[in-house]
Amino acid sequence: MSENTSNRWIKPVLITALLWNILGILAFVMQLFLSPEMISKLPEEQQLAYNSQPLWATLAFAIAVFGGALGCVLLLFKKSLATITLIISLAAILAQQYYNFMIINSINLFGISAILMPIAVTIIAIALVYLSFHLKQQDYFK
Repeated sequence: MSENTSNRWIKPVLITALLWNILGILAFVMQLFLSPEMISKLPEEQQLAYNSQPLWATLAFAIAVFGGALGCVLLLFKKSLATITLIISLAAILAQQYYNFMIINSINLFGISAILMPIAVTIIAIALVYLSFHLKQQDYFK
């Protein structure tokens, strides 16, 4: 796919998506390194949620954010592996949302605002998967 006026939007969109995923990585690292003192300042129900989070939910968070960032980098370098990487990231996001909404009921823990970010994350992940399929149809990948 040649660089022409019809596809100049791709690089800025991908850089923005990469930055979005880097913010997700920062959120993951911050959650991973919450000290016991910081957790003890939370309401009791939130303390329980943080202290009892299963390994699979933590791994889903990691796969979601690192997979999303890697997928964006692969798209920037026009590598077809981006599509499967972004699909895996989306699957991890869905697993994470299952944990948040079905197992710990994060809306009860954190209020209605707990639904806004997960919706945005899921929509952006779906959009990135769609974009990777769209770019594949346009012979974007090397």
